[in-house]
Amino acid sequence: MTAEAVIQAWDRADPTAIHPLRQVSEEAYWESGKVQADMLATVIPDGAKVMDFGCGDGRVAIPMAALGYEVTAVDSSQRMLDRITERTPDVTTVQADADGMASHLGRRRMDAVYALAVLIHHSYTDCLHIISRLRAATKLGGILILDWPVSGQPAEADSWIGVTTWSAQQQTKACAAIGLESVDSALPWGVYRAVRAAT
Repeated sequence: MTAEAVIQAWDRADPTAIHPLRQVSEEAYWESGKVQADMLATVIPDGAKVMDFGCGDGRVAIPMAALGYEVTAVDSSQRMLDRITERTPDVTTVQADADGMASHLGRRRMDAVYALAVLIHHSYTDCLHIISRLRAATKLGGILILDWPVSGQPAEADSWIGVTTWSAQQQTKACAAIGLESVDSALPWGVYRAVRAAT
């Protein structure tokens, strides 16, 4: 699937199909975002400038702002960004895909970037492209938290809701080329430090 097809499918999907906790209750859905924000805060310095890439309706971005982070919520769907603004006007929203971020950021770089439900749904090629753009948006030494899973049996997603997994060798090679250094953490997502890419 192309990145555009994945984006369009997510934008058209019923909210209960996107996140299973919405079938439990709205309260459970929003509480899960607070839990994830607390987890992110264990590796992101207090008061950092952070980007939530693929932020959706702000399930994590809004509680991150409540924790004192300067949040830029980025999503390709204006519909999702409008939902954030309805809940809180305190979060900066940017409608963009991975390629469109640079025009909004200019020379500004983030202290930390996280993508928690984006990369797993893209092909290997699109995922690498997105990660390289996220790395470019992060200052040297900054933190990236990415849903970029490794598996003993790597496989590429074949639907908009499918999951792409990587071999450890694929990921190590990609990190060197993009400029990422793996950081040990207890988080369920990969944590990386932005470094200079291998030449």
